[in-house]
Amino acid sequence: MLVKDKVALITGSSDRVGKAIALALAHHGARVVVHYYTNRDKAARTAQEIKDLCGKTAIVQGNLSQKNDWRKIKNKILDTFGRIDVLVNNAAIFYKTPFFDAKLEDWDSFMNINLKSVFLGSQIIGKWMHDNGSGKIINISDVSSETIWPNYIPYCVSKAGIIAITKGLAKALAPNVLVNCIAPGTVLLADDHDKNLEETLIKRTPLKRIGSAQDIANTVLFLIEGSDFINGAVIKVDGGRSLT
Repeated sequence: MLVKDKVALITGSSDRVGKAIALALAHHGARVVVHYYTNRDKAARTAQEIKDLCGKTAIVQGNLSQKNDWRKIKNKILDTFGRIDVLVNNAAIFYKTPFFDAKLEDWDSFMNINLKSVFLGSQIIGKWMHDNGSGKIINISDVSSETIWPNYIPYCVSKAGIIAITKGLAKALAPNVLVNCIAPGTVLLADDHDKNLEETLIKRTPLKRIGSAQDIANTVLFLIEGSDFINGAVIKVDGGRSLT
């Protein structure tokens, strides 16, 4: 599949990694759909950058843990472009939840936003792709889905669930729809991050640097254009850190 002129929805694409993915696909000629939940201003700025690149974009809003919102998103994209070729399930939340301080609300938030959204989106958009004979779904997990950080257990479990969904969908939607997963390591540290932590992470990473949002965007591009014989794969993009 070539990216040019394909319609691609990237969830949570108004900022950070999602924005980088959206801009990368737009740069290669895709018709990019920018999704946001609460911050329309950021989404509008991202959409304007995409318009400046290729002039082909749309903005959709929705709570991705709600099936009706997914239906509205699908219908708006079809009304605008008439097709959906690529779904990148990127939207997620991330924050510390020390085990004995974690609340049920934290658990529910991680499962709804990080995991349930992937299931529902893949069900709604994936069915359209399957019925129409082609499509690619790319899910964004995390290397912590294997290592499980003790102060981030709900987050890690939600990301592990994404890998399970990916493997199941790769069989359920075959042969028409290819489903793969990217598991990033540390990319885009917070603006107020601890410099000592950054140095520790760099030392533990064989490639001796923190990853960038562009590293993830490049991998998305590879899964779209690089091969049509990759299905159910989990690609780690962590500079080799998970090996240490």
